[in-house]
Amino acid sequence: MILDLTPGPLVSTEWLAAHLDDPQLRIVDVRGLVLPPTDPKPHYFARHEDYQAGHIPGAVYIDWLRDIVDLADSVPVQVAPPEKTATVLGQLGIGDDTVVVAYDDHYSMFAGRLLWVLRYYGHEQARILDGGMVKWLAEGRPISQAIPSFAPAAFTPRPQPALRRTADDMLQALNGAELVIDARSPQEYAGLESRAARGGHIPGAINVFYRDLISGPNQTYATADELRARFAAAGIDLKALAEHKTVAYCNGGVSATPVALGLEIASGKQAAIYDGSWNEWGNDPSKPLATGSS
Repeated sequence: MILDLTPGPLVSTEWLAAHLDDPQLRIVDVRGLVLPPTDPKPHYFARHEDYQAGHIPGAVYIDWLRDIVDLADSVPVQVAPPEKTATVLGQLGIGDDTVVVAYDDHYSMFAGRLLWVLRYYGHEQARILDGGMVKWLAEGRPISQAIPSFAPAAFTPRPQPALRRTADDMLQALNGAELVIDARSPQEYAGLESRAARGGHIPGAINVFYRDLISGPNQTYATADELRARFAAAGIDLKALAEHKTVAYCNGGVSATPVALGLEIASGKQAAIYDGSWNEWGNDPSKPLATGSS
C-alpha cells in the first residue's frame, strides 16, 4: 500500500502528480454526462472519446454505463454483480493490493460512483481526485493520449451490505430510523421536474443538492467546516449521526455519492446509497410519495 495515502475519500492533484509512476497505483478516468431532466431521453452518456483525446498519464477508462452496472437489471445503472466487477477491474490491472484514484470532470459524481462500487465490494484503498480533470487542467498538469496496458490482477469482491440500500430497505426507513438525504436539485425534490413517471421525493427525505457541496475552486469539495455549515442549514445535525444510519439517493445512485462523501468529510461517517434511487422509486406507483420543497 502507498504509505502516505491519507484517510478520507480524497486525494489532491499535488498528491497524484507526485505518485503517477507508482506501480501500485491505478488511475481511472470515469468521465460521463447526465443531461437535465427537462431534456429528451436518453439522459445518461459515457465519454470514452474524451478519454481518448487526452487523459491523466497512466489512466485507464471505465464506462460507468456498462462496465460497473448490471445490464440485466430492469432498473438503470444498478451495481454490477461481483463476478462482472471482478472481471472488469482485474482486466484493468486493479487487484486486491491496488490503490485506485478515480476522476471525472463533472462534480466528481462518476468518480464517486466508482469509489462507492469499490467500497461496496470491500476495496478501501480507493480515493477520488479532488477537483478531478477540471483542477488538473487548470493547473497545467500533463495530459496523455497513450492507452496504458497493465497485467491482469486478481480482484476479490467482498460485498458490504451496509453500504447499499434496496427499495424494501427504504420502505423500512420511512419510520425515521434512518436519515434520508435527497441529492437531486430542488426542482426535482419538489416534484417540478422528474426523470421518472412521477415527481417528488421519498417522504421524510431532506434535500441537499450535490453541487452545493462541490463549490470550491475548480470543482473541489468545500472545506469540512463549510460542509458542516451547509448540512446544518439543511436541518441535518451531524452530531446526531452517530445514533442514526444515513442513506443518500438521487436518480441512479450516482450524484448521491458526492453528498455521501461530503457527509464523510464533515463527520467522518460513511453513508449508504439507495442504488435504485428515483429511477426505481419514481417509476413504482406503489411507493409513497411526497412533493413540495423542504
